[in-house]
Amino acid sequence: MFGNLGISGNRSSPLWYVLSYSHPLEQLLANPEHFDVLIVGAGLSGIDAAHHLQKFCPRKSYVILEQRERIGGTWDLFRYPGIRSDSDMLTMGYSFRPWTHPKAISPGEDIREYITATARDEGIDRNIRFRHQIKRAEWSSEDAKWTVEAVKQSSSSGGSSNTAGDMTSGGVVTKEEAVILTCNFLFCCAGYYRYSAGYLPEFPNASRFKGRMFHPQAWPENLDYAGKRIVIIGSGATAVTLVPAMAKTAAQVTMLQRSPTYVISAPEKDRIANFLRHIMPAMWAYRLSRWKNVGFMTYVYQLSQRFPNFVKRGIIKKASKQLGTDFDVDTHFTPRYRPWEQRMCLIPDADMFEAIKSGRASVVTDQIEIFTEKGILLKSGKELEADIIVTATGLAMQAFGGMELIVDKQRVDPGQVLAYKGVMMSGVPNFASVFGYINASWTLKADLICNYVCRILNFMDSKGVRQVTPRPVDESAAAPFVENFSSGYIQRALAGWPKQGHKKPWRVYQNYFRDTISLKWTRVDDEGLEFSNPVAEIPRKSPKLAEDKQMAISN
Repeated sequence: MFGNLGISGNRSSPLWYVLSYSHPLEQLLANPEHFDVLIVGAGLSGIDAAHHLQKFCPRKSYVILEQRERIGGTWDLFRYPGIRSDSDMLTMGYSFRPWTHPKAISPGEDIREYITATARDEGIDRNIRFRHQIKRAEWSSEDAKWTVEAVKQSSSSGGSSNTAGDMTSGGVVTKEEAVILTCNFLFCCAGYYRYSAGYLPEFPNASRFKGRMFHPQAWPENLDYAGKRIVIIGSGATAVTLVPAMAKTAAQVTMLQRSPTYVISAPEKDRIANFLRHIMPAMWAYRLSRWKNVGFMTYVYQLSQRFPNFVKRGIIKKASKQLGTDFDVDTHFTPRYRPWEQRMCLIPDADMFEAIKSGRASVVTDQIEIFTEKGILLKSGKELEADIIVTATGLAMQAFGGMELIVDKQRVDPGQVLAYKGVMMSGVPNFASVFGYINASWTLKADLICNYVCRILNFMDSKGVRQVTPRPVDESAAAPFVENFSSGYIQRALAGWPKQGHKKPWRVYQNYFRDTISLKWTRVDDEGLEFSNPVAEIPRKSPKLAEDKQMAISN
């Protein structure tokens, strides 16, 4: 029986200890708590999913399992200086809840409060179970349900424990308890990257450095960097956020990049949106501002695809104007790739450029030769001395929160299946996940997916069916899940993500207007979806009747 749970012989697994010492296995499996829908993650997407379920599927029971101890996901995890949105909140906010702060490019704490307030005001927080990390989910076509295995962590101060499932650190006892739930539909809203640690390349002789070095994803609490020399390795969204924030009190901040990134300045406040809020109801103003920004983002992206050199010249010209004629823009802010082959970096009110012009920050474009006791020796022979090195080297992508998926005793390899509309996976019943846009705000796609899942659930109820499975016909892998995008964090992980097919609905579009038609206005019983019931529920007296019923449901 332990083998069926995937923990046979693995005594290092928390599940092994807890099942062995804390709960009889038969007791856990005999009466598991059941829900219509189980949502993975209480971040921006998870709260979005819960809202849609409450509004469009009010009779469905649901629960949210969140591995952390608070609501917010990304916006609770990242606590580095200056953390903010990397797109405007008028499109990154929920479609159903107006963003009313004056800052469209908003600080992380405001975003976290926005998500938390949404959950609180709608009663969603009552359905969240914190510190629950899902390890495994197994689908049974015979029962038409998922069995979800998770580990629940709880902490207490002082005392001692000899229980195998307990761990002690700094006087705090952390207990790990096995939890088994079942659900009809599994909805993964766990984001796209690993929360436990970011991506860190193997730097030569990094251990020689005598100062402090860490990844922004594990920012030290109460770090005092005032008057310190800081080197930030990287040139992505995190790096361009850290530079101006740390430059306010640090002695010197240097951004060390291997190659340049497109950096675009935009107003921190959207004057049109703020004006509209003064002359009309908040929701009207929000919707108008949202569509204005969606239209503008789509226009810029499409222009970049059709006339990349024209857009590139415009971006470089604007950066040169903001940095001044004496700055070497060609070396430090002129990328070798075309616009939108990687995500562009947004800076509010040119704050990083201003920090550079003031002399408090600088950019070095070079490669690392080796780490030294004092800092970093570069290929050019120059040494960057530092008290603190921040490795803003990117995220480690992780599909579906890292949980193992099993369908009818067969392990699912995400890299070997096809993505259905960028939402579901071929051969995996009653499962959906959220993956937002790379060229626009994440929540735009999340809203559409949440609405689409509710449409599927209501359609299944109306037809009296319990299973929905994407089934490709004459379709094969033709492209990675994200194509024409060269960012390192994407390229490192694409082999383990679902693939795109040759034609819709097996294509993944980075286009909000196309997705709105596909996910919101196209019929649910579209090509590629098989709706069915467990075989046991089809009358067995007439094989022909069973066959006809199955065909009718599928069509």
